[in-house]
Amino acid sequence: MLSLPKTLAEDVARNLVMVARLIDEDPEGAYGYSRVALRLASRVAAVREAAGFAAYANQKYSEALAEFRAARRMTGNTELWPVMADCERGLGRPEKALDMAGAPEVQKLDKAGQVEMRLVAAGARRDLDQLDAAIVTLQSPELASSSVQPWTARLRYAYADALLAVGREGEAREWFAKTVEADRDGSTDASDRLAELDGVEFVDAMDEDDDETETVVTVVVDENTTTDDASDDEPSDEDAPEAVETEAVETETVETETVETETVEPKADETEADEPKADEPKIVQIKDSTED
Repeated sequence: MLSLPKTLAEDVARNLVMVARLIDEDPEGAYGYSRVALRLASRVAAVREAAGFAAYANQKYSEALAEFRAARRMTGNTELWPVMADCERGLGRPEKALDMAGAPEVQKLDKAGQVEMRLVAAGARRDLDQLDAAIVTLQSPELASSSVQPWTARLRYAYADALLAVGREGEAREWFAKTVEADRDGSTDASDRLAELDGVEFVDAMDEDDDETETVVTVVVDENTTTDDASDDEPSDEDAPEAVETEAVETETVETETVETETVEPKADETEADEPKADEPKIVQIKDSTED
């Protein structure tokens, strides 16, 4: 990254940060950011490595292997050797993965890398249906150790799963229980596997809440019905409709009377027609005095 101009280095760094942030929860999104970083700085080993892990998370094993090889050529580091061997497994070449497990590069790995290589080799044995050989491959001082290391949970889980594959359920249960003790961040489903061996069934909490709600509603309805039946003074449900009909009839009668009353009342215009209007002239008869 130091060989890049400052502005370009900042753009590349932002994309690499997004790759690291999304690779577990949104592998496709991480892959998109890795492609952007790869276009910007394809000659940077960190970019090639990030692009390899993003492709690996999306099961693009051929592309991931090419990126890992490029990063290894740039740095000369062997720490990517186990994940490169696992890419060979993903491509359907478990024999190649076993060859890499026996290569001198493995001796250059740190303890975590050697445990990872052992896990890959055991997986390759299982790919070849060599189940007993997979169990033997996992048996190691790291597996027998009582101390908890970052790789302990995954190593114990792989061993328990291999035992279960050959029908050794009692031993598998024991190692799944040991996995639960070491799996502090819940990276495996060992607790579920253990419960399954014990015959424990899990019920969705949302389904339980729905059932409880329905039960409560049913109980309320039953209590109201019982109270109505127990009360002798109150009218029964059969009488209720008649009462409603009677009230309806009375209401109709009142409405009819109201209509009749309104019909009998004289209109304001007719009343005014019978009374003399103030503006009309009065007729006065005048007698002629000459007739006398």
